[in-house]
Amino acid sequence: MYWQITRAELAKMPTPPATTTHIPIPHIAVVETLVETLSHRQIGVVGEEFSVSKDGMEMFGVLDLETTFDGCRFAIWIRNANNKRFRLSCTVGLRVLVCQNLAFQGDYSPVLAKHSKKFSLEDSLSVGVDRMQRNFEPMRRQVESWRAQQLSTVTAKLTIYRAFIEGGLDVPRHPARRVHDLYFNPQHQEFQPRTMWNLSNAFTSAFKELDPIPQFRATAKLGSFLEADRGRTKRRIEAQATLTAADGAKHAHARATFWRGRKLRGGCRRPPRLSSAPPGRLCPS
Repeated sequence: MYWQITRAELAKMPTPPATTTHIPIPHIAVVETLVETLSHRQIGVVGEEFSVSKDGMEMFGVLDLETTFDGCRFAIWIRNANNKRFRLSCTVGLRVLVCQNLAFQGDYSPVLAKHSKKFSLEDSLSVGVDRMQRNFEPMRRQVESWRAQQLSTVTAKLTIYRAFIEGGLDVPRHPARRVHDLYFNPQHQEFQPRTMWNLSNAFTSAFKELDPIPQFRATAKLGSFLEADRGRTKRRIEAQATLTAADGAKHAHARATFWRGRKLRGGCRRPPRLSSAPPGRLCPS
């Protein structure tokens, strides 16, 4: 069970004592150091959300950045655990302004370090922010590409089926119906077009109903899953086009053979011979 709290409440969360091999990092220190690192690069934070486990050992957070593009705002997701369940890590993502959906680029990886004596929070976050900044442009291009990709009804349904029924995404199955309803009956006018971008927003909207860890895990894998599914769809279309072309060439050859045969026989239908031709035979060769 996780609880949403403010930054002021986060500052009051207790930190367990250090051991010889593990030095816990206060959650508030992670957040404030990250905000300071961003400010050194002229990147402001305009919003934030935090969730902690019941015992306060695990923290998940989202920092909304002032950098925007085409109805989206870049964001940084961060997590920290002082019970050794997972390492301090964060990744870049985006928030869709019209619905406040969150999506991010890959799994938590830019900052990944053990809580040891030699660990420097400032240095690790500085390197992590630099890496995440390099993902801004690829994410923007991906959004543009998904907005331009039209989906047929069959393709959208197959994508949902593969995600939940075939296990393409590591998520519970119960959001499948919610994703279907949000895509085919969108709650926002902006999501009316049948595109890959709007299908991804149907997924992330449904994921809001999950607990933080399942939600973040599902959202982390969504982008790569949709890209892989997009590749499968493209290959299927190309294969179908190849089969259609081959079938067309086969029929064209058959037609050419037919007309060539008629030309050799004089280009007309001759009546059958009265004496020896079997009934119904035309133009004997």
